[in-house]
Amino acid sequence: MHDRLTQSDIDKMKEEIEYRKLVVRKNAIEAVKEARAQGDLSENFEYYAAKKDKNQNESRIRYLENMIKTAILVSDQSAEDQVGLNKRVTVYFEEDDETEEYKIVTAVRGNSLKGLITADSPLGSALMGHRAGERVHVKINDHAGYDVIIRKIENTGEEDTDELRKF
Repeated sequence: MHDRLTQSDIDKMKEEIEYRKLVVRKNAIEAVKEARAQGDLSENFEYYAAKKDKNQNESRIRYLENMIKTAILVSDQSAEDQVGLNKRVTVYFEEDDETEEYKIVTAVRGNSLKGLITADSPLGSALMGHRAGERVHVKINDHAGYDVIIRKIENTGEEDTDELRKF
């Protein structure tokens, strides 16, 4: 699977990999050593827990390295008045008479509960490239969809983007 990532996403992943290799790995190895020193491994819960933590860290490192290796680099640049990556968009849902605010992000940062929707989601992909005031049809499947009106677009940059989503 090839994820679409910005250079900022890749940089954050590299930072996390470095932290996990230099700090987390060292602490995990030390925890395994301490638990092993407690004696009988067959009934040593601390040893199994420490091994599990160590293995999860190594798995996360491999996962991030693979994502970087297979990533498709995308630009987060778009026209000032156009919906694009890292822009906050205020959308009016006509059917519900409600207004919602979302930030369009890449898949590794998506978190719909925090208003971070991916550019690959039905709503995100429908909004991409449109401008304030436009009515956009969001297609859910071949038989269902809904219309929204883009009320406002703000360029937010990276400063308020949450950490990378953990898988």
